[in-house]
Amino acid sequence: MMSARVRQAPTTEAAASDAAQFILQILRAAVEKRGSASIALSGGSSPKALFSRLAAAKFDWNGVHFFWVDERAVPPGDADSNYRLARELLLEPARIPHRQIHRIQAELEPEEAARRYLAEMRSFFGLSAADLPHFDVVHLGVGPDGHTASLFPDGPLLADRSGIAAAVYVEKLKSWRITLLPGVLLAAGQIVFFAPGEEKREILQRIWGPEYNPARWPAQLIDREGKNVAWFADRAAAEGIADC
Repeated sequence: MMSARVRQAPTTEAAASDAAQFILQILRAAVEKRGSASIALSGGSSPKALFSRLAAAKFDWNGVHFFWVDERAVPPGDADSNYRLARELLLEPARIPHRQIHRIQAELEPEEAARRYLAEMRSFFGLSAADLPHFDVVHLGVGPDGHTASLFPDGPLLADRSGIAAAVYVEKLKSWRITLLPGVLLAAGQIVFFAPGEEKREILQRIWGPEYNPARWPAQLIDREGKNVAWFADRAAAEGIADC
């Protein structure tokens, strides 16, 4: 269902520009208020335009800390690494200090990588045993099957609202991933979905449609239950989807 929280732009580049400005406003406000800000990034092919726009912005990145929503179980230099994508298109061009980068050490065994990532977040956010981290911004994408983060249809982690991060074996992809869990995504101050391209249109029709089935389309869970959710899409992705 189309709603006021869906920002449709004519092109992918325009949608990326809109999303970048939206994200930067939130990060700037957080830094001004607390002296620091946190953002969790997603990977895949869709964020390329967004990362490039963020990197090109005239923005003071001092105090902005970068985490990852999920990561494939590959070394940081691997072509499939979400960290590598962000490093090449955003972190290096924007000259982000190493102390502000908190990557998932996915070259380790998945369970160990998840354990260390959890410890990193507990330390950074000063969490007690029962606390969840509260990111200022969580950036998400959506796959053609409706997955977001590494939360896949009928996956074992969809009901976990108390955990922070976990390793998960994705049977359909025959691969391991490390991912933030639903409770963390839902606790974010702002959730930003960036989903441009004609190939996203069919799944967006499902996610925004009247049927609520998050086990089938996990992105629905975050879209419907997140406290502040904004979608950025281009005309190719969103045009023709009925308003609500």
